[in-house]
Amino acid sequence: MTKSQPHHTFSPEEIQAFEPIMKIGLLATITAEGFPHLTLLSSLKANSDKSLTWGQFTEGKSFSNVRENPKIGWLIMTLDKDLWRGKATFTHTQKSGVDFDWYNNVPMFRYNAYFGIHTVYYLDLVEQTGKQPLPMTLVIMSAVKTMISKFFFRKRKDPVLNTWTQSLFNKLDNLKFLAYVADDGYPVIIPVIQAQAAGSQHLIFSTGAFSSELKRIPKNTAMALFGMSLDMTDVLTRGTYKGLRWIGPHRCGVLEVDWVYSPMPPVPQQIYPPIPLEPIREF
Repeated sequence: MTKSQPHHTFSPEEIQAFEPIMKIGLLATITAEGFPHLTLLSSLKANSDKSLTWGQFTEGKSFSNVRENPKIGWLIMTLDKDLWRGKATFTHTQKSGVDFDWYNNVPMFRYNAYFGIHTVYYLDLVEQTGKQPLPMTLVIMSAVKTMISKFFFRKRKDPVLNTWTQSLFNKLDNLKFLAYVADDGYPVIIPVIQAQAAGSQHLIFSTGAFSSELKRIPKNTAMALFGMSLDMTDVLTRGTYKGLRWIGPHRCGVLEVDWVYSPMPPVPQQIYPPIPLEPIREF
């Protein structure tokens, strides 16, 4: 969270700002092993001044994660690049009711290519940052610094990030966000749009944007880093955060990636380490 005084409720204006489906919604959960996990959820919204909801229409790891550990982090970014971030606690689900009907009457889900919303998840708000405009000047400067630092980074040849994944992270106008589990047990999400691939095993990011928060992340922390394009193509990576170091002329955070996951429907699946193919013996 930022150093500003946290808010413990949503204003009517914030509830209204979160309602459009056309926005970026991210949910950070914790796996059974204690690792952070990030999921794109455009259905995430404020349900009241002290609660949030999201609607499930595909299967993925976040839905099982919250049932095992109810502590989550969340982020919402509107189309005009205003950000809200916070922490919440999962409480229950419903398969009918007013919220269920609302989701299934929104055109994006009513005419979904796969199927409609089948479960609504409910969260109690713990705290939130309030509206924070995305600092585009700092983001651009940080992206340029990261690009320069890549050429000084000693790259490995381990084939963790394939060519497609590297290109997604290296496109400067794609969105990237990291998550880690803070000391209080709640995941924290930080925008790192400046993040880029430095070879096939590392992601690096200059600390110009959100620098005070990035500097507080402990070395050797388990970290997830999510990348997405504006057409909603996305990928999730995870690994060990190696801390801040000078790479050429700039100080950058370094994530050593050891796990890659495709969250995209209809079948989210692990990409690295590769899962061995098994023959189908029963039909």
